[in-house]
Amino acid sequence: MSAPGALASGHLLAVAGLGGLFSQPFMQHAFVAGSGIALASGLAGYFLVLRSQVFTGDALSHVAFTGAMAALAFGADLRLGLFVGTVGVALLIGLLGPRGRADDVVIGNVFAWILGLGVLFLGVYTTSRATSNSTGGIGVLFGSIFGLSDDQALVALGLGVMLGAALVILARPLLFITVDPDVAGARGVPIRLLGLVFLALLGGTAGEATQAIGALLLLGLLTAPAATALHSTARPFAGLALSGGLALVEMWAGLVLSYLVPDLPPSFCIMVMAAGGYAAARLVVPARRDRTTSGSDAR
Repeated sequence: MSAPGALASGHLLAVAGLGGLFSQPFMQHAFVAGSGIALASGLAGYFLVLRSQVFTGDALSHVAFTGAMAALAFGADLRLGLFVGTVGVALLIGLLGPRGRADDVVIGNVFAWILGLGVLFLGVYTTSRATSNSTGGIGVLFGSIFGLSDDQALVALGLGVMLGAALVILARPLLFITVDPDVAGARGVPIRLLGLVFLALLGGTAGEATQAIGALLLLGLLTAPAATALHSTARPFAGLALSGGLALVEMWAGLVLSYLVPDLPPSFCIMVMAAGGYAAARLVVPARRDRTTSGSDAR
């Protein structure tokens, strides 16, 4: 076959593959759940990066693993362990830190303790219950968005929308206590309470996102779209919207890529898109700023 013929054939195969994208129930469920998860992750991640609490997100990724393994070890619903663990520990490290923010020393100590518990629950699970659900631990680490049922997808969408809505409602006071906490405190803004509420929302988002991309890659979904948005614009509300939008687009693009190339896991594809978006912003945005500056100087 000639080169043009091969290219045309490849194009037709790609179109045919995309044509059947939404005819598969597992892809429908993935897009429904992924949309809610991405929206919440993009919005929560924006404040996570803006408030310099990325280490908190890293800790919660390990908490998600420990909570899920605890649920599996004791025969409970995996999602129960995810949410109880991530929200509970997020609030704990917030209560132990100043102004509802966890400091690095607190996170480091909780981190070590949580990892120890994770090893314990992993041992219990593999010795007593792994025969009934041998892939449970792998799903927690790397995500299983293509394995969600219709009910699980709808729950994920609903929770994602609720978490995202709560973050949008709290956006203005959260920005205030982040940018100028002293003035916010002087004006009577409940800094500690808002900090704890944000951590609870972040914990819920972490628990939800673990189902999509797993505990190991959770931090990337929280930080990459947010870092891209912060690098692209200095306007906070525009950045918040951009972070949520980027997370959605990168989630959808990753799912499409994984569908077209079945050998690539969806969590990997999602993170490729997120990392690629950040890399593109680092390369393109400075060039635009340089051109704008040069044009101003010329005038």
